[in-house]
Amino acid sequence: MDYISVQGACEGNLNHVTIDIPRNKFTVFTGVSGSGKSTLLMDVLYMESQRQYLEAMSFQGIAKPKVERIRNASPAIIISQTDANQNPRSTVGTLTDIYTGLRMIYEKLGVRTCPECGKIISAADCREETEKSGEDFRVYMYCCECNHRMRKLTRTDFSFNTIEGACPACEGLGQKLEVNREAVVNEGLSLEEGAVDFWENKYRDYQMEALAAAYDYYGIPVPKGKKIAQYDELQKAVLYEGVSSGLIKVRFPEREAPKTVANGRFEGIIPTLKRRLANQNGEFKTILKYFTMTECPECKGERLGEKSRGVTVCGVRLPQIAGLSMRELSDWIRNLSVSLKDNNQTLVKDYLLDIETKVHRFLNVGLGYLTLDRQIITLSGGELQRIRLAAVLDSDLTGIIYILDEPTVGLHPKDTGGLITILKRLRDLGNTVLVIEHDPDVMKAADHIVDMGPGSGRFGGNIIGAGTLDEIRKQPLSVTGQYLNQPHPGKSTFREGNGSFVKIRNACKFNLKHLDVDIPLGCLVTITGPSGSGKSTLICEILALGNYGGIENRVEGCENVDEIIQVGQTPINRSKRSNIATYTEIYTEIRAIFAKLEEAKEQGLTARDFSFNTPGGRCENCEGMGVVSNNLLFFENNEVVCPVCRGKRFQDYVLSVKLNGLSITDILKLSVEEVAPVFEKHPKILRTLNLLKDVGLGYLEIGQTLTTLSGGEGQRLKLAKELIGNTAGRGLYLLDEPTRGLHPLDIENFLKLLNRLADTGNSVIVIEHNQQIIQNSDWIIDLGPDGGEQGGRLIYTGPPAGLPAFKKG
Repeated sequence: MDYISVQGACEGNLNHVTIDIPRNKFTVFTGVSGSGKSTLLMDVLYMESQRQYLEAMSFQGIAKPKVERIRNASPAIIISQTDANQNPRSTVGTLTDIYTGLRMIYEKLGVRTCPECGKIISAADCREETEKSGEDFRVYMYCCECNHRMRKLTRTDFSFNTIEGACPACEGLGQKLEVNREAVVNEGLSLEEGAVDFWENKYRDYQMEALAAAYDYYGIPVPKGKKIAQYDELQKAVLYEGVSSGLIKVRFPEREAPKTVANGRFEGIIPTLKRRLANQNGEFKTILKYFTMTECPECKGERLGEKSRGVTVCGVRLPQIAGLSMRELSDWIRNLSVSLKDNNQTLVKDYLLDIETKVHRFLNVGLGYLTLDRQIITLSGGELQRIRLAAVLDSDLTGIIYILDEPTVGLHPKDTGGLITILKRLRDLGNTVLVIEHDPDVMKAADHIVDMGPGSGRFGGNIIGAGTLDEIRKQPLSVTGQYLNQPHPGKSTFREGNGSFVKIRNACKFNLKHLDVDIPLGCLVTITGPSGSGKSTLICEILALGNYGGIENRVEGCENVDEIIQVGQTPINRSKRSNIATYTEIYTEIRAIFAKLEEAKEQGLTARDFSFNTPGGRCENCEGMGVVSNNLLFFENNEVVCPVCRGKRFQDYVLSVKLNGLSITDILKLSVEEVAPVFEKHPKILRTLNLLKDVGLGYLEIGQTLTTLSGGEGQRLKLAKELIGNTAGRGLYLLDEPTRGLHPLDIENFLKLLNRLADTGNSVIVIEHNQQIIQNSDWIIDLGPDGGEQGGRLIYTGPPAGLPAFKKG
């Protein structure tokens, strides 16, 4: 029972892996990106552990992964890189359920004024009753002074995400958001020239067709090729407000609005953006730049309605509590518990204990500075990861397998030590701690290391090294061990930039302390600092959104760059029908090449016939997916190879068309590296493939669906796509932790790409903690000294050689 024994694992790219993992030890799994680490631990060990555990309790629902046998497994808990809720209504308080506990305390102990007698009364002293009204129940209470019956304010009334509790003016957001027309539309351009910022590629063509149909429907001249500034009043009204515009209703009172897009039902720029904002499907950050945000004049940013925000407990209102840091909340809860009478203590003791326990966990992972009202979308990657960790890392469970996917993501080296201490504590309680990680400090602290590789994708999937850090250094097949044995000095010559700067003035958003900072252009700049010190706020919330006027958070010097390209941590579109080839748009080129082949012409085939997303040449049984869903009743549905096309996606007559002996399906099954020679005479495709290799994705099959990509792979794919349309020049690239999920060897290759960008006249700003990136940067901006209120200050600005932490390390 000293080992968890995995025998014959062949899920994904695993090459019939057999391995004994030490139980009750702290083991690090490392290896280049795509080598099979996540597949082994998550798709095999975790899934099989859960399956065996549930079956032992007579539950079914998890299919057996592709592994011969796993012995000595235990129940497993996984902490992955899955993105947290990107809904703008989600806050630290709601995500952690601490705010839910506070709402219960305010329901039970809330103090308010009786509307009848005007005296101050507490809900704890008032008699209450419940009445059924239709399908709903309503709670009433009687004033303890005058016996007046009134509706009791319950937990629902203290939620800013309900109709009952939200401020009606801002619907619980605390802010009023209005579309900023100047940010959305450049009226000095025509639509054809790209006047509307968020209309891109085929979406722009679709919108322009819909707009033209709307003009035709109302007999308005179509202003083809005209600058937006030259549009007349009606033309602008339809463009901005759509066919529901008030001006349209006034000018055409008898004309019914068109019912279909083809007939002219054009939504309009402003309604489209407002709808996308309301959908809250993760787009919030992406489209926020098109809105101006002002504090709600009714609730002054407190989110709750008038009655709810006026209720107090111990003289403090709930919105005030939500504005406290975790440290301050801990003190308030402790003082409240001491001050309560016995009968009031009984009403809320469970909620107090629950909040105390949760707050203690956040203090343990260094998040004591976070406030409950902080929006989740404003948190850095490191803060999000530690919020996930806090939920389990204060547990006293034993005999559990904990699987952590790169827990140091977003962590400053000074925070890593605290994390290692917690991981060791979990191990010392009698748990097996398995960590996917590349950080040398974590490897040094581990009891055991497993190195996977030697390459990525089909070139990986093997165990190439195992043992302590010293032992893998001596193993010639261990890629990681051999890398660590070699010297890796940072750069000794630094770019001086092109003489221009982007200047940020009076930066005071969130915890930033009225910073003034000059960022040199034409070089590689890294923003460093502890988690929560203000890095993402400075770059992603201020510089990226470009506030060019006003006194606070002002950005100057953007006229020195042609465009700002931001590649953040928001997930890419992960449709099962979208793959590497379609996402990068090389599939359009590939289909066109196949359609021009003689065999295709003889059969009358067009590029459409080589698409698996449209009817025609694809297999209709699986609709071009190559797999069909298999309903397993009590088990989760799985996918099996389509019995008609045998996984080939297309009909036989399409597959008979060959390019260099390869069918369209054969092409989709090749990796980026393997397919490059096939298209060596097609520079447009080859450039994209080379960019994919440059960002470390050469091992991915071009037909691989986006749903199978890790968070780091998704971000690097986004970067590659941004680079496809930007050859050289004066672009300003903003990258938020791009080395997430990268092995040191992958980072070396990634640095080549960053240097190439800077060498061709672009400016690159990277938010990073990775020492390889820092040592190879031209300029460092260090924020700190800590997170939250203890952060937000400029600690250092200059070349990396002058950074105090660099000198020490």
